[in-house]
Amino acid sequence: MTSTDRPTWDEYFMMMARDVVAQRATCTRRKVGAVLVRDKRILTTGYNGSPPGMPHCTDVGCWVVENHCIRTIHAEQNAVVQAALHGVSTEGAVCYVTAAPCVNCAKLLVAAGIKRVVYADKYTDSYGEQVLRDAGVILEQYTGK
Repeated sequence: MTSTDRPTWDEYFMMMARDVVAQRATCTRRKVGAVLVRDKRILTTGYNGSPPGMPHCTDVGCWVVENHCIRTIHAEQNAVVQAALHGVSTEGAVCYVTAAPCVNCAKLLVAAGIKRVVYADKYTDSYGEQVLRDAGVILEQYTGK
């Protein structure tokens, strides 16, 4: 944080993604949170969890295929879905996410008009990062607290 103990905008939104949104995640393997922001205002949030009405990993266990849990929707996907459900445009928004997007989430973020992605932890591969760079999306690893 800054010397005045007031978080920067990146710190603020990353804290929201990590300390609030990710805590709702229902996958027991990894808790991921995402916050979509435009003009310093939160548009939507998302965490990794099962689609509405379907069983969660916390209830029935993870469904692991090739070392990935496929029972859940990723945090970024849920954030974009929430925007679609509520008629919120994501054009020009920033995505704060606790893990770098996978390749499918990266493609979704590009298609949703996201202009910048700030992530905390690396993903298991870098394909998503490559997709974002190729599309001209600003990609930054968050190294703050």
